[in-house]
Formats: sequence, C-alpha cells, structure tokens
Amino acid sequence: MPREAIKKLYYSIGEVSEATDLKQYVLRYWESEFPQLSPAKNRAGNRTYREKDIELVNFIKTLLYEKKYTIEGARQKLKELQDNGQPLNVLSLEEPVAATPAPPAKPMEQPGTSKPVSSPQGDMTPESYKKFLTNLRTELKQLIELIDS
Repeated sequence: MPREAIKKLYYSIGEVSEATDLKQYVLRYWESEFPQLSPAKNRAGNRTYREKDIELVNFIKTLLYEKKYTIEGARQKLKELQDNGQPLNVLSLEEPVAATPAPPAKPMEQPGTSKPVSSPQGDMTPESYKKFLTNLRTELKQLIELIDS
C-alpha cells in the first residue's frame, strides 16, 4: 500500500498487513514472539500501529525472510541491538569488516626464470603509459562483454 501521500499517527493491522506484505495472523503471531512488538490497542480493542511499530515489523521481516534468522535468533539479535543502543535497521545487521594490511608486493617473475619482470611504466613516458592503460582497459571491457554474452 503506498503510504507516501498520507502519514497517519496510527495504522490498523489491515493497513500494516498491506504495507508490509504480511498476513494479519503473521503480525499477531510476531507480537507473541517478539516482546518489542506490542502495538497499542484502542477502546474497541483493535491494534493501532505507529510508524516505529511498522519499522520494527519490517526489520523483523528482514531478519526472518532475507537474513534467514530463526525466530529465536531474530529475538536474540533484536535484544542484542537494543542492549547496545544500536538502531534497528538493515545497516546494523552488517558485520564490521576488520581492516587487514595487504601483504607486501612481491615482484613478479618471468615464467621459468627467477628474473623479476619490470613494470610496464618503467620504460615508458607518462603519455605512452596512459595509452597502454587505455588499451588495456578497452581489452578488459571486451573480455567482460564476451564473458557476459
């Protein structure tokens, strides 16, 4: 359901179901499994979801359907993120990548010999090196096209 035109304070379970592409019974089940998801109820006893509830539903949906977490795993991940004060969004699911230094470059050797290969730039002027790189780039693009076809 496109909600770009109307921003409301509260949404019904039907509206949330349509907006998140989830069945209403799934939303009710998730309420029993995830203590963080507890929409308020109005006087008539109907659930009233706020924007933050809908964001949480979408986050849980990402954990379960895209990241393939179990319900228990998703429950633990939610608790972990909340305990650490992290926002509940897809970016908080990315694992930090540790920066590892690259090993020192080893000079290439000519096949069958122990002679190092000199870099192409060593014997070239800047203009000819630029032309060499441009030709190399063109050849690599052609190879990529060949592979993709």
